[in-house]
Amino acid sequence: MFMTSQENIKGVIMETNEKNERIGLAGANVYWLNTEVGTVTDINGDFRLSYKPEYHKLVISYVGFKTDTLTISTSQNIKHRLEPTDNLGAVTVKSRRQTTAKSYFKAANVINVSSDELLKAACCNLSESFETNPSIDVNFADAISGTRQIKMLGLTSPYILIATENIPSIRGASQAYGLSFIPGTWVESIQITKGAGSVVNGFESIAGQINTELVKPSTDDKLFVNLYGATSERLELNTHINAKVSNKWHTGLYIHGNTHNKEHDVNNDGFLDMPKFNQVNVMNRWQYTDTKKGFVTFINLKFLNDEKQTGELDFRPETDKLTTNSPVLSGDEVWGSEIDTRRYEISTKFGYVNPEIPWQSLGVQTAFSSHKQDSYFGLNQYDITHNSLYANAIYNSIISDSRHKIKTGVSYTYDHYDEFVNATDYERTENSVGAFFEYSFNNLELFNLTAGVRIDNHNLLGTFITPRIHARYSPWSKSAFRASFGRGKRSANIFTENQQMFSTSRQINILNSGGSVYGLDPEIAWNYGLSYLQGFNLFGRKADITLDYYKTDFQNQVVVDWENPTEINFYNLNGKSFANSFQVEFNYNPFEHFDLRIAYKFYDVKTDYNSGRLERPLTPKHRFFANVGYKMHQDEGKLGRWKFDVTFNWLSDQRYASTITNAVEYQLPERTPTVATLNAQITKVFSPKFEVYLGGENITNVRQPNPILGVEDPFGANFDSTFVYGPIFGSMYFAGLRYRLH
Repeated sequence: MFMTSQENIKGVIMETNEKNERIGLAGANVYWLNTEVGTVTDINGDFRLSYKPEYHKLVISYVGFKTDTLTISTSQNIKHRLEPTDNLGAVTVKSRRQTTAKSYFKAANVINVSSDELLKAACCNLSESFETNPSIDVNFADAISGTRQIKMLGLTSPYILIATENIPSIRGASQAYGLSFIPGTWVESIQITKGAGSVVNGFESIAGQINTELVKPSTDDKLFVNLYGATSERLELNTHINAKVSNKWHTGLYIHGNTHNKEHDVNNDGFLDMPKFNQVNVMNRWQYTDTKKGFVTFINLKFLNDEKQTGELDFRPETDKLTTNSPVLSGDEVWGSEIDTRRYEISTKFGYVNPEIPWQSLGVQTAFSSHKQDSYFGLNQYDITHNSLYANAIYNSIISDSRHKIKTGVSYTYDHYDEFVNATDYERTENSVGAFFEYSFNNLELFNLTAGVRIDNHNLLGTFITPRIHARYSPWSKSAFRASFGRGKRSANIFTENQQMFSTSRQINILNSGGSVYGLDPEIAWNYGLSYLQGFNLFGRKADITLDYYKTDFQNQVVVDWENPTEINFYNLNGKSFANSFQVEFNYNPFEHFDLRIAYKFYDVKTDYNSGRLERPLTPKHRFFANVGYKMHQDEGKLGRWKFDVTFNWLSDQRYASTITNAVEYQLPERTPTVATLNAQITKVFSPKFEVYLGGENITNVRQPNPILGVEDPFGANFDSTFVYGPIFGSMYFAGLRYRLH
């Protein structure tokens, strides 16, 4: 099986598992000493490497194992086992892959969330995929639309670069609802990066990056069906159909549909507690792989149609749209809203890895999207059409040896926005051309450094430089000290990012500063971060603790000022605005198949408003999080097992935006009550092909009373649905099944 020739040398690199069996070691570095010729072992530990007579010393390395250097001749077969660096002979260490993992060896602070972690909750879409992750906060944006908004490091999603397979995707017109446009079953894994992120992906990231990897046609199940139903009468169906077209081509058809048309008004305020909606989401994915020549290509075609209706129970769009019509029986004015979105996407990824020199590769990413939203909220009308084009070319190589790696390339973005806000049209075109360079130094166990810089020329933002640095130092076993800093710059899309303001009677004011986007200057911020990760054994079981501190300082910001209850004001920052975030997280495996994760988070987020320095509204200072998961032992010869997952969230009180100038009956207290919620799910795995699950959200039935201010007069001056700090609907239970055909 293992042989050499004058052109190539083949072999396998192995390790010894807990059963004292020799198995292939995936991801080991194999290279000729003092050359740039090397490769990485595949999932089975196999490798193939070009050979010349002048090559004599073969270096084999992998983190956590002793590095070996072999003397090679053409008559020798390669079959080598690496020894662990801490091999004591008498100790057997059992390990399993964590569903949420943090690397001890990467320079950036990256949290990898696997598909197994996503299965701990129903995860109907991406916005619901962070319920079991303490680094991401999830809350409702308002009491009308049912939209879930995420925050990281105390900042809302516009300050997070959200990408799909490293192509920026949730931005511009899709910022408000885009997370609900990516079905959870399409997600293979999620990478959450705290801090400014890599310059390779652009200049807009400020608080961090969230990258979603989608399932691949070549590795996904031939057939996958997920059926979901909830007590709210929400129904959802996901179907994946994958086929091998040829030895090099695979294709997949992914169909998602969800519907909810039941009217709920648990708090008896006359308004729907959650919108009625229908969504159809289709993706056709093509994958081309030629391992011998080093080519891989992905082509994605997507279509989405999403329709939402919300407002008062008596609202009928065909007669009441954009009117204050009164029902015949009640005589009251009827407030309602519809949000209709149609979106088309096409994206491609092309990669080439030089088979002779695997350290050299070229990647090209392109994406085009057309997003059209037609919507109204009472008498407020908001329509947006956003056409976007993105292209990025990346070249990877090494300097001297594989410890020194570089990425360089160029990128181009084009965005055309056409917005209609009540009686006013806003139209603009943004385009930018940029170049980037990123250097990475990897000294394996001890030190990593990633330093990048990019320069961009933007037609509205000008020419500017974006530097970013991430570093890791590990002075002792299972430790990682990390530090990072970086700059981000972005144009604020004030209407689409703050659509909850349309579900109010507030007057919209833009205090023009002479800037190039809505008369406002761009947002610029620096992010600084420190992190410490330490793994250890507690009572003989695996555990780790992480401490994070991140600070975001805005040089300039588009301030969203809610402090006058009859207005919303947009203006550029005059003073300071910052977000400080501290988090401590503890993970522990107290006994086999049982995992415990607890976290505490502290936020200090303040902005200088025209009325003075204040806490950011509806941002809790303190948050406590706990998640426990247990998988019952699976006996040999028996199929099936039970899985149990429970998540607890506690939020401290939050500051309400000021209502002091309202009449007394429309005034709110300065701060909200605390909120505690409990979610749980039980899964019965009958076989590798079939499983069912049953769960509940907000099991303790916590509800915010009277979430809509001025609800009795929705067209009056005091109507406001944005003072939301907790759940509105109360408890909700669900059940579903998953079927796979491998």
